[in-house]
Amino acid sequence: MACAVTPVLAANYQVYVTNERSGDVTVINGGDFSIAATIPVGKRPRGIHASPGGKTVYVALSGTPVGPPPQIDAHGNPIFDRKKGNDDDDDANADKAADGIGVLDVATKKLTAKLKAGSDPEEFALSKDGRHIYISNEDTKSATVIGIASAKLEHIIPVGLEPEGVSTTPDGKQFYVTCEAGGDIYVVDTGSYSAVAHFKVNGRPRSVAFLSAGGIGFIPSESTGELNVIDTVNAKVMKIIALPAGSRPMSVKLSPDEKKLYVSNGRAGTISVLDSHSYELLDTIKVGTRPWGIALSPDGKFLFSANGPSNDVSIVDLKTNKEVSRVKAGSSPWGIAVTSQ
Repeated sequence: MACAVTPVLAANYQVYVTNERSGDVTVINGGDFSIAATIPVGKRPRGIHASPGGKTVYVALSGTPVGPPPQIDAHGNPIFDRKKGNDDDDDANADKAADGIGVLDVATKKLTAKLKAGSDPEEFALSKDGRHIYISNEDTKSATVIGIASAKLEHIIPVGLEPEGVSTTPDGKQFYVTCEAGGDIYVVDTGSYSAVAHFKVNGRPRSVAFLSAGGIGFIPSESTGELNVIDTVNAKVMKIIALPAGSRPMSVKLSPDEKKLYVSNGRAGTISVLDSHSYELLDTIKVGTRPWGIALSPDGKFLFSANGPSNDVSIVDLKTNKEVSRVKAGSSPWGIAVTSQ
């Protein structure tokens, strides 16, 4: 049972949560964790990220209907019906007009635009200068690049089956795309917009986090309950860490000082805490049902997890590594972003 959290009234940030099934974004105040707004955005909002200046929040929207999880083969990879096309999200009833990247104005808490972003955008990352968005297009085996100012799709990059996670490297010269079916990882150069490296991890890689120095990245393998430590200089796996039994890792985030790594474990209902340099498991935090997206407060004091089946957000005090509260969100919360007010 979560205990009451002591309000921090001076906190100057807000937490944005995408609700995949209710088509809206819940905004939570960082001071007292009250609901600041519920913003209708469109169909199936999933990936969500704030602009570098924090004045805008971008949301991936998709008109492809939500489908059941695929069956898994002996290697932990999804089994798709090839007769249907690329994967089980390839649906004749998809509303392609709903696809895009929604633009939310932080000041007014309103959806102000929708950028064309290719078919079925799921996750994305922003360029370091905030001028471009790099997008995974789940049902077309591609990643797209759009210019924010021009609102135009500028590049299409072929990748593997069912691309999911996208993350920009610390120097901004590359972005990684993780492909759920087959465990393919593509490294895309942001100058040429071509794939310059390709390697594999075990089944269903979901996301990527990078240390700012040292050439190290982290990619979870959901199906096998593992965390892959990546050599980003040579684009290869350098170590595989087995997470606690039952873990189905989804999202990875580093603490502001980059000393700790937090991994949401999906159906296990937990967050793993690891030392980001020794890779030692430091703690396991019990949160809500199937935590997916996670984010940390700017001061590193709290962690927030989107708990899809229970329609709420766990608030974790990172001083004690305990869940201290839950906040009701919309239907099936998926992703989380934090921005200053």
